[in-house]
Amino acid sequence: MIVNDTEYIRQDAATRVQVLSEALPYIQQFAGRTVVVKYGGAAMKDSTLKDKVIRDIVFLSCVGLRPILVHGGGPEINSWLDKLGIEAQFKNGLRVTDAPTMDVVEMVLVGRVNKEIVALINQAGGTAVGLCGKDGHLITARSQGDKAIGFVGEVSNVNIKILETLSSNGYIPVVSSVAADETGQAYNINADTVAGEIAAALGAEKLILLTDTRGILKDYKDPSTLIPKIDIPEARDLINQGVVSGGMIPKVNCCVRSLAQGVKAAHIIDGRIPHALLLEIFTDVGIGTMILGSQFK
Repeated sequence: MIVNDTEYIRQDAATRVQVLSEALPYIQQFAGRTVVVKYGGAAMKDSTLKDKVIRDIVFLSCVGLRPILVHGGGPEINSWLDKLGIEAQFKNGLRVTDAPTMDVVEMVLVGRVNKEIVALINQAGGTAVGLCGKDGHLITARSQGDKAIGFVGEVSNVNIKILETLSSNGYIPVVSSVAADETGQAYNINADTVAGEIAAALGAEKLILLTDTRGILKDYKDPSTLIPKIDIPEARDLINQGVVSGGMIPKVNCCVRSLAQGVKAAHIIDGRIPHALLLEIFTDVGIGTMILGSQFK
């Protein structure tokens, strides 16, 4: 029995060394580069997945990458609106954000969700700093123009100074998707959009969206039809053909926008897979869909 155990341990150790060895060229390639990760979906709700995402972020930081985590927090906002007796309303997939709802969104995202993620990263051995768009003029918001959905904003400007200061000194910025306009009015902004705009402003190596789907599928009912790699024109074609539809359209558009502004690669990956981040960045196969700017193909 002991012989078998020893053999198993030896094989297990050999596998780990093999994995680390495969990761080396990627670690060398991406050292010192910025990776913007949008964190949401199941990976945020399931505590074991959450733990793995947090460890992955700390790992990225430890091997010399500069991770920046951007998050939303829809389910937690809903549960607090419910506790406070405010009805959650949606219109065309966007949260209707009146003044009382905006107060709750800001309290939940900036006060609770953000600080919980910061604490988890710190517990895992990283040094995280929590921010929202208001900090250091990071994001200036503007209304997206539809009065019917209230204080839902778009990104008007990104000032990367605070992120660069933190990142270059080894801190992991954790950004919640709340920002204000020039008058100080707070806005709730889609977290995918914030991640994309921050990645573009920083000229990031990668933008990674953690989602609850395998990536872009030729047939959305069949996970085996995953499309591992496409460029911008192909991505636009897939939207026009209806292959990319529903909630995936804004995600793909967000990726395309950031690529058009100089981000090298955007990834849509399945946050329900343990250690999805490390698998996508540090292995030869990757696990989601990688969209490349034409110049990097």
